[in-house]
Amino acid sequence: MLARINKSYVPAYWDDFFNDDFLSGFRTKNYSRSLPSVNIIEEDGEYRIELAAPGLSRKDIKVELDNDVLKISYDHKENKEEKKNNYLKREFCHSSFERSFQLPDLIDSDNIKASQANGILSISLPKKKEVVTKVQKSIQIS
Repeated sequence: MLARINKSYVPAYWDDFFNDDFLSGFRTKNYSRSLPSVNIIEEDGEYRIELAAPGLSRKDIKVELDNDVLKISYDHKENKEEKKNNYLKREFCHSSFERSFQLPDLIDSDNIKASQANGILSISLPKKKEVVTKVQKSIQIS
């Protein structure tokens, strides 16, 4: 059995240490995995996925379809090295994310298109023709 801390025996200045708010700084966006925002829009002939991708390069973004799962991923690594007189400065950065979407059967997977403009990755998911052309009809009750 784990020991429990009895707060009446702990000095007040330790309250901040054991308080969840104290540790919340380590759960900010700098330390947690963040995912870009996504809009999913349905129109008559297609679905459209819009993913916030400001500052991301097209060469680092992958859009793949495997077994009706659309996977959008980003992986970027950067290394900088600066040498001056008697010191060396070396910095590195690695950022990545992955988002996956299970596509319904009504998507025409052969005609999916992607484009990127103004910091938005837009993926067009056209509906199959037989789904789009179905018209509404009345059914009489007998």
